[in-house]
Amino acid sequence: MVKTVLQKKWTKKFLYLSCGIAFLALCFYASIYFGLWGELPNKEQLSSLKQAEATQILDKDNHLIGKYYIYDRQPITYNDLPQHLIDALIATEDVRFYGHTGVDNTSLLRVFFKTILLGNKSSGGGSTITLQLAKNLFGRKKHPILSTVVNKIKEAFIAKRIENIYSKSEIITLYFNTVPFPDNTYGIESASQKFFNKSTSQLTLSESATLIGSLKANHSFNPRLFPERSQLRRDVVLQQMVKYNYISANRSNRAMNQPIVLDYQYFNHDLGLAPYYREEVKKELTKALEHRKKPDGSAYDIYNDGLIIHTTLDYKMQFLAENAMKEHMKTLQYDYEKSYGSDAPWKNNPDLIKNAVKNLTAYTTYKEQGLTENQIKDSLSVKKDIELFEWDGNITKKASSLDSLQHYLKFLNTGMIAIEPTTGAVRAYLGGIDYRYFKYDHVSQSERQVGSTFKPFVYTTAIENGIKPCSYFSTKEITYTNLENWTPKNASIENDPHLNFTLEKALSNSVNTIAVKVLNKVGIPNVIDQVKKLGITTALSQNPAMALGTDVIKLKELAGAYSSYINQGKNTVPFYISRIEDKNGHTIASFTPKIADTVAYSEYTRLVLLQMMKSTVKQGTATRLKTYYNLDNDIAGKTGTTQDNKDGWFVAITPNLIIVTWVGNDNNIGFKTTALGQGANTALPIFAKLYQKMNQDPYFDPITKSKFEETPPEIMKDLSCKPEKRDSFFKRIFGKKRKKKRF
Repeated sequence: MVKTVLQKKWTKKFLYLSCGIAFLALCFYASIYFGLWGELPNKEQLSSLKQAEATQILDKDNHLIGKYYIYDRQPITYNDLPQHLIDALIATEDVRFYGHTGVDNTSLLRVFFKTILLGNKSSGGGSTITLQLAKNLFGRKKHPILSTVVNKIKEAFIAKRIENIYSKSEIITLYFNTVPFPDNTYGIESASQKFFNKSTSQLTLSESATLIGSLKANHSFNPRLFPERSQLRRDVVLQQMVKYNYISANRSNRAMNQPIVLDYQYFNHDLGLAPYYREEVKKELTKALEHRKKPDGSAYDIYNDGLIIHTTLDYKMQFLAENAMKEHMKTLQYDYEKSYGSDAPWKNNPDLIKNAVKNLTAYTTYKEQGLTENQIKDSLSVKKDIELFEWDGNITKKASSLDSLQHYLKFLNTGMIAIEPTTGAVRAYLGGIDYRYFKYDHVSQSERQVGSTFKPFVYTTAIENGIKPCSYFSTKEITYTNLENWTPKNASIENDPHLNFTLEKALSNSVNTIAVKVLNKVGIPNVIDQVKKLGITTALSQNPAMALGTDVIKLKELAGAYSSYINQGKNTVPFYISRIEDKNGHTIASFTPKIADTVAYSEYTRLVLLQMMKSTVKQGTATRLKTYYNLDNDIAGKTGTTQDNKDGWFVAITPNLIIVTWVGNDNNIGFKTTALGQGANTALPIFAKLYQKMNQDPYFDPITKSKFEETPPEIMKDLSCKPEKRDSFFKRIFGKKRKKKRF
């Protein structure tokens, strides 16, 4: 009797306790449902899901060359998904996907009994694709207590609502567009482009299984970092597909026998193809969108709005240009360092190092903090692990900021731009040797002395002002008494006071003494006016040395000016973007070439100068294009070398492409010898190697096999004179001996 009463009391208590727990659970459940732990997205919000999308940068043929993003996400449609990719996802992540309504109760029971009660961690999880989608879309928030439970219940509510709004195919599409893959990549299209350099629709079974396998643990199964581990995980995905009858065992075995072959693409800011170009495009894009608004009146966000930027770049040409540059600069750097040996300025010039230190951001910061020079030196001398650039492979070593500075002082750098001469469309762009370590852009930012690449502008002015192409000028050195006894000297020919060259011979052999004499005859004001007509905005020095290229001009301006020799006398402005679209493909802005309204000089002058610069390649300072690099293409051009061999230049003119290349040291440490430092040896080889590579690819035939227009007979007649002549016997004996004059 007593026992029965006790049993009834305990039974009542248990019932009350159970009801209380159930009531609290219901209240807890309701508190989540009604948003006390954070508002749940409603039907309207779920119906208009908006995710941050990466802005895509496409080349002229719509090849992806880069992105601007916070989260690397690039959406696609359901029709772009291969069936084997969908099957791999379902077989691995949610085999009952088509049978549940967001939450898989069968899986939850398995998790409860096998995983929680029996401790079998290999039994799998209970998360469905829709639950994962809810997490991908809205993330998880931290709460003071019960964070995991609260988040999972919220995801279950969201998953149910998603299933009520979207079809299964739409859920699959949303999932693939939002799920995170390795290397900070969001969405299957971004992952496909990054790891295999192809669109999702082109993924093979093995590649699809590799990417699906990485979803279990983005880092651990990253195929770039852990190829063997990734391959094992891929094989598990393939076995799951066999288990659930998505593929046959034979097909699975064939895929498992294939190694994972990545074609990894770096789309982050510092790596990948054309990083300097992408940075310049970003500047242009920001300007273009500054006064353009979205339909709702808000500003465009290049990191989140999924814009599509159509650029002028040629992916293939850029790839070859970067390879050509690396091949040449690696060898040139070795020769440069070897020539100096133990006398290297970056090691033995205290003033050079001291001035470089003062340009460091850290130095300025310490100075503003009031530190003394000795304190600053001590701070900059602290050693730590630093990765340092080397052509043979980067090295990591214990080094201080001063060590790092001294290391980078020695490096040669480069700039190169290739433009379509009739439009100014930029086809290739090298701002430097490696954007990670050398952020300074030598195409758009740097201003360097242009050397003899300025001489064609002097000769253009001369022809335009009536000086005949067959006019002879003496190569004799002259001292200009009113210019502090300045004596221009020739580097390419021996000093012979009785030798005379035509304009063509003088230009093709880059004779300094004649360039100055031509400038003197035609007049500095006329040359400056001519240069302005060519679109060069740099203020020139207005002294005789300008004939030798002592003025500084941006590389891209030089390219635009030289385009006039192909573009009927009209210069162009290099441009980067052809069209900007929103994520739905609607045009936001389009851009047309900037071509000069009027010609800078006559057609006669243009054809004469073009013929003269052809001679530079045939028998002048650029003959190694023919003799050493075996280029039989139609090419005209001009080399350039500045004082103390600090800058080397080459401008290549072809019927459908203008390429300007510069090589030098950012700290103005010139080459030790002219033989090594002349533009024909430093800058020309980058163009030559690029053109060699282009000659091997039929894709470039419209450029490499193009021919210059036929030079009219009357112009050939005006140029058909002996390129040089010596003074007569009597003139050599009785001629004026004066070697000094006023300019």
